[in-house]
Amino acid sequence: MAAIMAARGQGLEQDFDFFVVVDFEATCVKDGRIFPQEIIEFPAVLVDGATGRIVSAFRRYVRPKHHPVLTQFCRELTGIRQEDVDGGVELGDALWLHDSWLKAATAGAGNKRGVRLAVVTWGDWDCRTMLEFECRFKGIEKPSYFDQWINLRIPFQAALGGGGRVNLQEAVRAAGLDWEGRLHCGLDDALNTARLLAEIMRRRVKITITGLLAPPPPIQQKQQPGTSPCGGSPALAPPPIQQQPPRTGPCSGTFALVPAQVPIQQKQQPPPQPHIISPCGGSSATCFSYCGVATRGAMEPGPMRSGCANLTPAMGSYFLWSN
Repeated sequence: MAAIMAARGQGLEQDFDFFVVVDFEATCVKDGRIFPQEIIEFPAVLVDGATGRIVSAFRRYVRPKHHPVLTQFCRELTGIRQEDVDGGVELGDALWLHDSWLKAATAGAGNKRGVRLAVVTWGDWDCRTMLEFECRFKGIEKPSYFDQWINLRIPFQAALGGGGRVNLQEAVRAAGLDWEGRLHCGLDDALNTARLLAEIMRRRVKITITGLLAPPPPIQQKQQPGTSPCGGSPALAPPPIQQQPPRTGPCSGTFALVPAQVPIQQKQQPPPQPHIISPCGGSSATCFSYCGVATRGAMEPGPMRSGCANLTPAMGSYFLWSN
């Protein structure tokens, strides 16, 4: 299997050493919207950027806080058991474990500049909506490589054409591949996305960043009013803004708390750059992250998503499972 994947990946030289494919699954209800929607499965598949070979995989079940009991619809749709999420970790811990797995899996690769890494998703929901919303809603730190990503729908259309809202299973079959595993299982979805990515690479399509989150704007201090022109006493100055002290992120860097009710500015975004994994604390380290706080009034969770069931068989010995 590894040899087949390596052969398929031999195409156009890409700008990244590795792609990390993610497909989050979240709490859901039938014919409705659950608020807040929470991630319950955190899977990731690491793909070699030169060959398309699957190098390693990661998965953690995540324990939801606001809706700890899964709906019957969610359990029947995905096969996930209540005990899976009951025994899961919090989202912040899942992010930390994922970051540690990723550094270990890419250790020794790259060059003096570090490892060039890009997150890959099917659609924009995983990074733009779900993870971003939940981290801001709960005040959870998030590694900065999740702030930009590749929506594989775009290179898929470049490779095979066609329009409309093709779902992942249809895209995999359109590329001449057989679907493997269970639909709506996050890990199986990520594995099939990784196989589709390798096939697109084989067709010599350049894989580039398509989505980017702008960093939060700095806090603007209001000017205090001065003395009145008639010699009256100056107006009372507003109380100073209380700044939260910086907290330590999963990469040992620091990140500032994002002020509440400050909208993300989407205009005049800097051009996306490949994310570099460097030893934390080095002069070129970019693995620090920032933290959000309580939800903003205009932000709502994205479309309904589902959770995951069991591991699929015959995944191969090349997987490095995190315990």
